Amino acid sequence: MAGFAAARSEDWVYKSMELWTEIRRRVLTGELSKRAACREYDLHWDTLQKILEHVQPPGYRQKQPWTKPTIEPYLDVIHGTLESDKKAPKKQRHSAARIFERLREEHGFPGGYTIVKDAVRQWKQASKEVFLPLSHPPGEAQVDFGFAEVCVAGENTKVAMSAMTLPYSDAICTQVFPRECTESFLEGHKRAFEFFDGVPKRISYDNSKIAVPKTTGSRDREVTTEFLILKSHYLFEDHFCLVRRANEKGHVERLLDFARSRFMVPAPEAKSLAELNAELIARCENDLKRTLRGKPAPKSELLSEERASMLPLPPQDFDARRLPQAGADSLSLVRFDTNSYSVPVKYAHRKITIVATVDEVRLVFEDKLIARHDRHWGREQFLFNPVHYLALLERKPGGLDHACPL
Repeated sequence: MAGFAAARSEDWVYKSMELWTEIRRRVLTGELSKRAACREYDLHWDTLQKILEHVQPPGYRQKQPWTKPTIEPYLDVIHGTLESDKKAPKKQRHSAARIFERLREEHGFPGGYTIVKDAVRQWKQASKEVFLPLSHPPGEAQVDFGFAEVCVAGENTKVAMSAMTLPYSDAICTQVFPRECTESFLEGHKRAFEFFDGVPKRISYDNSKIAVPKTTGSRDREVTTEFLILKSHYLFEDHFCLVRRANEKGHVERLLDFARSRFMVPAPEAKSLAELNAELIARCENDLKRTLRGKPAPKSELLSEERASMLPLPPQDFDARRLPQAGADSLSLVRFDTNSYSVPVKYAHRKITIVATVDEVRLVFEDKLIARHDRHWGREQFLFNPVHYLALLERKPGGLDHACPL
C-alpha cells in the first residue's frame, strides 16, 4: 500500500483500473470507510466520490465548450466561402491558405493560419456526404461507361468500357468498344442480356447524351429514338438518376472500377477487340464463382435465383444499330461519322439510309441493300469497293490509271 499512498496524482488514479477496482470494492463492501480510504490512498474527498459513482474512470468531462474568440467572428465568412466553392470548378476552389490570405486582406483577421486551417477542416468533415446502406431487389440493373487503356494489334489505344451490373447478385458484364456512342451503348445492352440470360425489369442510368438529349424535369427525360427501340424490344423499365447525382447508381460505378482494376491490369493485349471481349466475358464468368462478404451464396447461385425475377430474352434477335441518312456525293461516297463509304455509281446523288453497327456499315437505298463495309473507327478515311466503280470505268476507261478505288 505504501507504493499506492506515494502516488499523489489524481490522473494517475484515473489511469489505474486495478487501483480503481480495489478502492471501490473495499469501500462499497464496508471493509474501509470513506475517510479511511482518503487517508490510506491519499485521495481528495471529491475524487473518492467519483470512484464510487463510476464503475470505471469516466475520463475528462468538459462542462462547457471551448470558446474561440479569435476565429468565431469570422466563421460565417469561412463557411460562406466554402459553400460557394461547391459551384466553382474543382481546380479553382479555395484552399485554407487562400482563405487565410483573404481574411487578412479583406477583413483584418488578427489570428494565425493554424486556426483557419482547423476551421476549414472541421467544416469539410461535417459537410461530407453520408450514404444510406441499400438493399436491392432481384431483377434490377445499373449501366455505366468508363474508359481503359489496352493494346490491340500492337497499338496502344483508349477504349470505352460498357458495364451492366445486377446489385442483388453482384454479377457484372463488361465489354469494350472503340468509342462511347449509340451503337456501343445498344450493343453493350444486347451482350449483357445474353450473358445474364435474361432482361432486368428495371435499369438505372445517368443522364448521358447518348440516351437523354434533353432533361424535362426532375425525373422526366426526353430519350432518343434508338433508346426507345431498345426498350420496346426488351420491355424493361428505365430509371434516370437526378442530374449530378450519379451516386444513385453507385453499385455499377464501384464494380466498373473493380473490373478495370482486376480485368484490365496490366493493360491487356489482343489481336482484336473481338478477342479482348471474349476474354472479358470469360473473366466475368469466372468472377461469378466468388462469394461476397455478407452474401449467402456464390454470385452464380444468386444469379440463377435472380433470373426468376427477370424478363425472358425475346425470340427475335436485336440489331444494335443507328439509322442516320446522308446523300451520296458525285464520287459515289456516303459520309458517316467523318468517314466516307462507297456505293455503286448509279446511286450517286441519291439519299442513302445508313445502318451502322459496331462492326459494319450497311448502305440502303429505299428498301434495297446496295453496299456493305466493315466499320472504320478512325477519322476522315475513305473506304472503297472497286466493284462499285466498274460501270463508270466502262464509260471512262481513261481514269483507270489514276482511279483511287483500284
